[in-house]
Amino acid sequence: MASADTEVMTTTLHITLITETFPPEINGVANTLGRLCDGLRARGHQVELVRPRQGCDQQTGSDDALLLCRGWPLPGYPGLQWGQSSMHKLLRRWKRHRPDVLYIATEGPLGLSALRAARRLGISVVSGFHTNFQQYSRQYGLGLLTRLLTHYLRWFHNRSTLTLVPSVSQRMELERRHFERLALLSRGVDSQLFHPTKRLASLRESWGLGDDDIAVIHVGRLAPEKNLGLLQRCFNTLKATYPQRKLKLIVVGDGPQRPALEKELPDAIFCGSQRGETLASHYASGDVFLFPSMTETFGNVVLEALASGLGVVAYDQAAAAQHIRHGYNGVLAMPGDEAAFCDAATWLLEQRETLRCVRLNARQHASRQGWAAIIEQFEGHLRGACVGEQVVPNASTVP
Repeated sequence: MASADTEVMTTTLHITLITETFPPEINGVANTLGRLCDGLRARGHQVELVRPRQGCDQQTGSDDALLLCRGWPLPGYPGLQWGQSSMHKLLRRWKRHRPDVLYIATEGPLGLSALRAARRLGISVVSGFHTNFQQYSRQYGLGLLTRLLTHYLRWFHNRSTLTLVPSVSQRMELERRHFERLALLSRGVDSQLFHPTKRLASLRESWGLGDDDIAVIHVGRLAPEKNLGLLQRCFNTLKATYPQRKLKLIVVGDGPQRPALEKELPDAIFCGSQRGETLASHYASGDVFLFPSMTETFGNVVLEALASGLGVVAYDQAAAAQHIRHGYNGVLAMPGDEAAFCDAATWLLEQRETLRCVRLNARQHASRQGWAAIIEQFEGHLRGACVGEQVVPNASTVP
């Protein structure tokens, strides 16, 4: 006869995931949640998704696997909705079909109503810290809100059984701010999609580049919190240091800062938002990847760039701190040190052999960072919450 512990480990779960954003929306949170949701379903679990109705959902109705709630337009994110409080709707639904555990990925009104409903019904809650909203407030001229947001986020997450954070640096930062019961859940990358073989000579030609020229690329949302002014300063440093080489700045992504950046960077090529195979080709057709952001909880694009075999330049935090060995498979600078960031990029182009070796090592490392182990850890955390245990990975599970 199987033991009770064995039975718990083999029982499928009814898991409800609450989020403001989900594929086909293009951002790191949506990408991560899509991967986790698909992975749990592939492992046999019943996954119910609760999210705001978006513009693409006009013909979509709710069912056992999806509950669409009303939303408000989200400032600065055209086409996205911020979910309204839906506590009574959630209470009615969960009284009829009670989930085993909730995963709340966003802390807005919808996430708060889910937390309150779960506490009223005695349902276990695991939360995820996906976005540094308290840091974003400074970038948008709302510095006075930073303390209030930090207080709210701490209050919110300390009422869950466990809060999952994507990077060691983020966990340390939250511990300093007295967030409790934190565990690491890193991110993976599809290393078959993001692959150096997706490099296209035709795409590079459209950028005006030959085989020996350098495409300096950035991928991400074009918004104030991404510290994109450093793109221009770093690229100008590279051009001044290597006037004999042909370099082109390629910017992939969209957002509220794009018009200003296009004026500041008239010689750059702006490719807009890309996805799937086209995005993979844009990555692989680059050579050096600049990532100046200092507000990331993780930064999925870092792993995508590494998997594509690019020479990554980033600050020593979040995904870069976990996955880059300085001078081996990328280069790092201390957070906020713009001169060191530019120096790191300059060093990367000093010798062709240096960049070649870094790119090979980047690909080799990223090819081992799949999603399967991440999804298995996520499942373990959810099971642990169901039985009132905290499943905290040991040091060997940290990349």
